[in-house]
Amino acid sequence: MVARSNVLVIDDEEIICESCNEVLMQEGYEVDTANDGPSGLRKVRELRPDLVLVDLKMPGMSGMEVLEKIKEMDQNIVTIVITGYATIESAVEAVKRGAYDFIPKPFTPGELRLIVRRGFEMRRLAVESAALREEKERMKRNFITMVSHELKSPLAAVQQYLEVILGGMAGKVSEEQKRIIVRMSVRIQNLLALINKWLDMARIEAGTLVERFEPVDVAPLIRESVDSVQLLARERNVRLELAIADSLPLILGDNETMCQVFTNLLVNAIRYNRENGRVRIETGEEGVYLTVRVCDTGVGISEEDLPFIFDEFFRVKSSAKDETTGSGLGLSIVQRIVEAHRGHVKVTSQPNEGSVFTVYLPKADRQRP
Repeated sequence: MVARSNVLVIDDEEIICESCNEVLMQEGYEVDTANDGPSGLRKVRELRPDLVLVDLKMPGMSGMEVLEKIKEMDQNIVTIVITGYATIESAVEAVKRGAYDFIPKPFTPGELRLIVRRGFEMRRLAVESAALREEKERMKRNFITMVSHELKSPLAAVQQYLEVILGGMAGKVSEEQKRIIVRMSVRIQNLLALINKWLDMARIEAGTLVERFEPVDVAPLIRESVDSVQLLARERNVRLELAIADSLPLILGDNETMCQVFTNLLVNAIRYNRENGRVRIETGEEGVYLTVRVCDTGVGISEEDLPFIFDEFFRVKSSAKDETTGSGLGLSIVQRIVEAHRGHVKVTSQPNEGSVFTVYLPKADRQRP
């Protein structure tokens, strides 16, 4: 047997309650009534109705208070306010506070049926939307598990086997075979890096990437990031310059993820630079923020691309000769991590003149614990 939809009518006028009860029961709804706010809220707690009609002007507890209490109990309950012609402004205010709609007194049975049907249609859409969100979250969790165990682990194993072959531990390998295996190994390494970035994005969205904050000195993290990109800089003939202040304020954050921010910015600055170009990383303070700037002499970013550079999988268009590869996730990860640290990222750029990325991080004494 299909359960019938439940309606609760809260109104101090007995005739309104009786009329609504009669009309709505004819429509197939389960109907209950209450003549004041407190008794109406008791029935909301007991019955958990799908839709509640609430009179705005009642003695004692007002309809506005009842609306707020209902929303505190259950956000999914649809509320419709009943009001006299003289209180339309109050009805509009009630809608702003979360009521679905209002019906003015006196109203006809047809008007009541129509607005209740619309309320239930809105509830149906809201319930379906919530179910879809829950399904999306379930699929996301399953995706993270699948990527971690079904893709990442086998690829890592393949990478290890290739290293064994290259080391000659499985027999002699010709130069041509080595060349092919090295190319395979590079491709697998790139795929593993992409998988790690996907996992980072999933953890960011789940709120688990930055799980523990502690006082952090960014200077050693910057130096560590610079060391990690030295080889890439030499391969691209890009000079790295550091200008780190002698004494920097601490931030509250996570060492590993902040190091990832600086590394991602440096890698981008090197990859999109020009032959014999420069990348300069410098620190400073602006008001309540510690700032870290990464300046490059690269190809720059066009005005039309700037609004999208932090979008997932977006890659800046560059010259046809450029062979730079990337996932388009680096800057998106940077922005998410910095925002998780209650900071923000600013970028200025001109085509063929380079770019400046500035990370703003609240000083430790300005952050909430």
